[in-house]
Amino acid sequence: MTDLLTGVRVLDLTNVLAGPFCCSQLAYFGAEVIKIEPPGRGDLARQLGADTDLNSKDMGASFLAQNAGKKSVSINLKDTRGKNLFFQLVATADVVVENFRPGVMKRLGLTWESLKTKNNKLIYCAISGFGQNSPWSNKPAYDQIVQGLSGLMSINGAAGQAPLRVGYPLADTISGLTAAFAICAALNKKEASYIDVSMLESLLVTMGWVISNWLIAGEKPTPQGNENPTSAPSGTFQAQDAKINIAANKEEQWRILANYIGRDDLLEDVKYLTREDRKKNRSALNIEIESAISMFRASDLAEALTLRGVPAGVVMEVPDILKHPVIADSGFLTEFENVPGIGRNLKTVSTGVKINNKAPFTKTPPPELGQDNSKVFGELGIDLSALNELKRSGVI
Repeated sequence: MTDLLTGVRVLDLTNVLAGPFCCSQLAYFGAEVIKIEPPGRGDLARQLGADTDLNSKDMGASFLAQNAGKKSVSINLKDTRGKNLFFQLVATADVVVENFRPGVMKRLGLTWESLKTKNNKLIYCAISGFGQNSPWSNKPAYDQIVQGLSGLMSINGAAGQAPLRVGYPLADTISGLTAAFAICAALNKKEASYIDVSMLESLLVTMGWVISNWLIAGEKPTPQGNENPTSAPSGTFQAQDAKINIAANKEEQWRILANYIGRDDLLEDVKYLTREDRKKNRSALNIEIESAISMFRASDLAEALTLRGVPAGVVMEVPDILKHPVIADSGFLTEFENVPGIGRNLKTVSTGVKINNKAPFTKTPPPELGQDNSKVFGELGIDLSALNELKRSGVI
């Protein structure tokens, strides 16, 4: 954990991925994040993930992935007593984050306007599929729905394969990151703010070059597969034992590549004299390159080209990169021992940054449902007898 957000209290009402990912980033930078979950069932992600044993314990891998460093309290927000508990917490908080469908918080009587009466400096962040005031605001939105609507799927994969979804929940993740960024900006302003994050618009922002080619140059985006449409040779090639990405985007990089693989003749071929020539004839050029590199091991070729200033890298699988020293020894992974609720060690990812040469980390593992009820509610002056009664009546 870093101390950049120490002293900031975040109430995390979110569920599944977009919101939890947002609040996870804040936790790693030092914020106190209190996850508020429905009694008895908690965040749906507690039942999601590839390990069915963990799902049965309400500690699913999908939950464990982005809830380290948080506290957990359980509150029934449909109960008047639960609402009162939440209002008391709001009075102590700096930020509230939710990713309900638009209208849910209004039906609960927990709008930003009502919460501001409890805390006039509150930052309120709502994450939804299309934004709070969009004509589509009432539509349910999951990651794949947003990927399809954004046009992303139409350009993913090679010609003849699209539409294809990206292989992980990109829309959820990028909207969570967008929300965390906006919250930090609002915290810097130090005044009440209402932040409305659209998954759709967050995803479209990341497609900047593709969208700009259409808006500015009038070029309709099409699937490019593993090819870089701005240059050639620049894409994925089959070496002797594995696939390798090579990006000879600059003229000098193209010349170095041709020389190293023993194909100087390609430099004089009229089909490949300029970048535009190579782009126009990329299919034929790719065949020539793959023929030449078929005698090279992918890792050896990647290392040799990199040393010569030509960007290259072996196409790896997820387990391979996670155990590689460049990640395993970087502080990127956080390990917790004998985690309560799962009874074993746990590794999770942290963030993609270093602060003063150190990776942000958090000391506490993902929480069991309601594990911090006594401590958090006790700080509000609620004694053990009252807590037990609230628990018996299903309020917490």
